[in-house]
Amino acid sequence: MINFALFGAGRIGSIHANNVARHPEAQLVTLYDPYQDNADRLAGELGCTQMTPEQIFASDDIHAVLICSATDTHADLIEQAVASGKHVFCEKPVDLSLQRVRQCVDRISQSDPKVMVAYNRRFDPNFQALKQRVEAGEVGTVELVSIISKDPAPPPVEYIKVSGGLFRDMTIHDFDMSRFLLGEEVVSVSAQASCQVDPAIGEAGDVDTAVITLATASGKLAQISNSRRASFGYDQRIEVHGSKGMLVAQNVNENTVVAYNSDGVTSARPLHFFLERYAAAYRAELDSFVRCLSGEQVELPGMDDGLKSLMLAEAALLSYQQARSVNLAELD
Repeated sequence: MINFALFGAGRIGSIHANNVARHPEAQLVTLYDPYQDNADRLAGELGCTQMTPEQIFASDDIHAVLICSATDTHADLIEQAVASGKHVFCEKPVDLSLQRVRQCVDRISQSDPKVMVAYNRRFDPNFQALKQRVEAGEVGTVELVSIISKDPAPPPVEYIKVSGGLFRDMTIHDFDMSRFLLGEEVVSVSAQASCQVDPAIGEAGDVDTAVITLATASGKLAQISNSRRASFGYDQRIEVHGSKGMLVAQNVNENTVVAYNSDGVTSARPLHFFLERYAAAYRAELDSFVRCLSGEQVELPGMDDGLKSLMLAEAALLSYQQARSVNLAELD
């Protein structure tokens, strides 16, 4: 049985905590959140205790931590957890600062505990099936990956102000998926972006619409299309084109019923947002982490993946700001 402690009892922390509580080989022992209302609510729902960070790191009964707290706490908590011999499951990003992430990677590089950065979309059943068929050679040599990712509506501007911006907050998932599917490292990034959804987002210094192109040394390309607005629901599609053909992962709809009549053919809308769309992925990533800690050979996204995705985000931001293609070597 893997005993977990949770940092951060907000929305994403609640998702992971409940998945731990339902897992037959894991249990949530305790949690910490500086917002006492959040801590009291979730501890009451799941029947676990509350501890301070110092108590959590000092406890020999806790094997792993879930880091779902504010982004600016992630790197510090990772370092403290690893130093205390505990395994780490951390929400993305590790930090908004590329320098701080590199520092964290260096500090824990020789440590034994497992550290997973939770890029949940790798664990989506549809995307995993697509990845497995690509690896089996079904499309031949991968030439072009296309990722469409649109939110149904923008988040509050107050969130935008602390999120790190579209590239670090939203596109970072797509950067990780691009690397995951291309099978090669990206060497250059070109981005164009604008503010078309909410003027307040632009006033906060961010963008809400973007198209990013990634290129590998061999010439493989990935194109990412982002928007903070999709009137029809949460738009999450991936296409992988290769020398032998193409694979497409479509949206997951609210139901599978399709109506055929004289007015045409209609189906349900895509699931509304990430909590519903990626519910299975959240369960699968937690299960993969538990299986890894139990001794199975499981491939998990780690600190290097977190660093490389943030590098792509930084390159995209620089490309947008300077209206040019950015080589990743510039960020070394």
